[in-house]
Amino acid sequence: MTTKQKTISEQLRAAISGADVSRYRMSKDLDISQAALSRFVNGAMGLSLSTVDKITEYLELEVTVRNTSSQERN
Repeated sequence: MTTKQKTISEQLRAAISGADVSRYRMSKDLDISQAALSRFVNGAMGLSLSTVDKITEYLELEVTVRNTSSQERN
């Protein structure tokens, strides 16, 4: 049995929620709306790629690509 991989959004939400900084502080440091950040974390909306870039850099996250065969993806 295979386990479903978490989406990038799910992983980013978890990283934001687990960060040692408040959403308020993060939104101020990144110059993004606190409301937009909260709506994203709560699953009510998405974020632009430029905002995702800001957050991943701020939290020192790295996106990696794993090579898998087409059979593993199905």
